[in-house]
Amino acid sequence: MDNTNSHHTELIEKLLGRTLSKLELLRFSDYKKLFKFYNAHTNLISKNDENVFFEKHIYDSLCLSLFFSKYKIPEDIKLLDVGTGGGFPAIPLSIVYPQMQIYPVDSVAKKIGFIELVQKELRLENLHPLCKRVEDLDNAYKNSFDVVTSRAVAALNTLLEYTVPFAKTEGYFAAYKSKNAAEELALAEKAMTELKCEYLESINYNLPLEQDYTRELLIFKKNTQTAKRYPRKSGQAKKNPL
Repeated sequence: MDNTNSHHTELIEKLLGRTLSKLELLRFSDYKKLFKFYNAHTNLISKNDENVFFEKHIYDSLCLSLFFSKYKIPEDIKLLDVGTGGGFPAIPLSIVYPQMQIYPVDSVAKKIGFIELVQKELRLENLHPLCKRVEDLDNAYKNSFDVVTSRAVAALNTLLEYTVPFAKTEGYFAAYKSKNAAEELALAEKAMTELKCEYLESINYNLPLEQDYTRELLIFKKNTQTAKRYPRKSGQAKKNPL
């Protein structure tokens, strides 16, 4: 293992509070190779981000472990990742939490195609990709996930409508956001009331980059079932946010 990979392994192990297994190390190595190959012809992330693929995408994804640890979330939960794109945080989470059943959803077929490739090549039996707009998911998925996540998808008042209906009552939604999301929170008050959820706190963390790169997880809890009409169809959540 080269020094770069060794350093990355140390950062993950410190974050998770445990040693990575040989299988996990192999899966991360194969995942990076597949990503680099696929990204050469399909824009999963910008070419500029390839040099900080670990820091800005893998490590950032795994920082959800800070929420898991603080809220004592068991590892055998069911998680929905809305607007997963290139598989963040779904794929890194599926590698380090093999008991967790993870459902990455995205409407872009090429991106879900990549996740299906990774699922097959890495034999990630806990990864269940869905190629659909989240508004078009079957009603059976509503109120059924312990945790819902989303990273770099939409403004919070729109994002809550995409995510909260799929969380169980007493379940959680964790939104990956850049620092200082206070303005988004203020604009999302009506959405929180309508969707029957409450904002709990922000968990701040820093990405391991030379420049200061602070991120935060906004944690929400769903108090009771949301109305069946949410999320609204035909992009209404984005066109006309709550």
